[in-house]
This record gives sequence, C-alpha cells and structure tokens, in this order.
Amino acid sequence: RLHQAVERGESVVAEGAQGSLLDIDHGTYPYVTSSTVLASGAASGLGIGPTAISKVIGITKAYATRVGSGPFPTELHDALGERIRQRGGEFGSVTGRPRRCGWIDLVALRHATRLNGMTELVMTKADVLEGLETIRVCVAYEAGGQRVQRLPAALDGLSAVYEDLPGFSGNLS
Repeated sequence: RLHQAVERGESVVAEGAQGSLLDIDHGTYPYVTSSTVLASGAASGLGIGPTAISKVIGITKAYATRVGSGPFPTELHDALGERIRQRGGEFGSVTGRPRRCGWIDLVALRHATRLNGMTELVMTKADVLEGLETIRVCVAYEAGGQRVQRLPAALDGLSAVYEDLPGFSGNLS
C-alpha cells in the first residue's frame, strides 16, 4: 500500500520519535536509544528509497529537554529549570519521570538539521517561556579556551556560550 501510494504521488506522513542526539549511530553514545531516530531511518524502516522523501519537517521546543543521563550543556539546575518543567509538562509520558530542562541549544539544533536533511523547522512551546525577562540561546560552546560552533564528538566538559534575547509577555495564541 505504501509503495502504491508513493507511486500515485500521494502524500505519506511518517512520524519519528525522540531526539536526534539519541540516535544509536549519531547520538551522544552511550546515552542513546537502541535504534535510529533520524529521518533517514524512516526510509529504511518503511522499505522505501530515500528519494521518495521530499520533505523533512523537524520539530523543536523553544527550550531543550533530556530524559535520564547524558551530556546537556544548557541544563538549568535551578528554579527556572523547574519552572520550565512544570509549565511545559516535562514529565515522561509512561514513567512520569521528570525531564531535565535547559535553554535551547542552536549548535545541537544545527547538527540535528544537518543529520536529518530538514527542509522545514517548527518550534513549539514558546508559550512556556512567556513572562521571562531574558531568554538565553546557546550559540556556541567553549572548551579548553576555544570557541566551538559545531557539535564536537564529546559534549562533556563544554560550557555553553549564550546570546541573551529580550523576553516577552502576553498570549501567543
């Protein structure tokens, strides 16, 4: 049915799960899942050629989250991190385990965009940040006195380099 739909030029939507940095091959090993979560995995998982995929829509939150262990350079270990967790409902859907929360990481997002060949990007949950005076955005990392703007092989020991943006108030709907 899938091949017939593709041959007829019909639109087929495949939805992935989890984040690119959890990918078994391209993620932050060993803090990964057991399979590929990249858009390229959709082609192999569905049994279609990669040229059958014409659009890859990435989805990101206006802030970053992570479940469990693993590197997280923009993690907030304070009341603001807890505020984002509560307002964003950042708890595991099955276990209820709290997600770690932090500022959006544009270095990691740029990497995920490349890995997936994204043609479009959608940002969700900006309303969670409503009322903050300043919103921080990670634009690079610092490691050993050097500024790095690409995701390095290891994220341990990095500090985030931020740009501060003005916050906002009001209803975003």
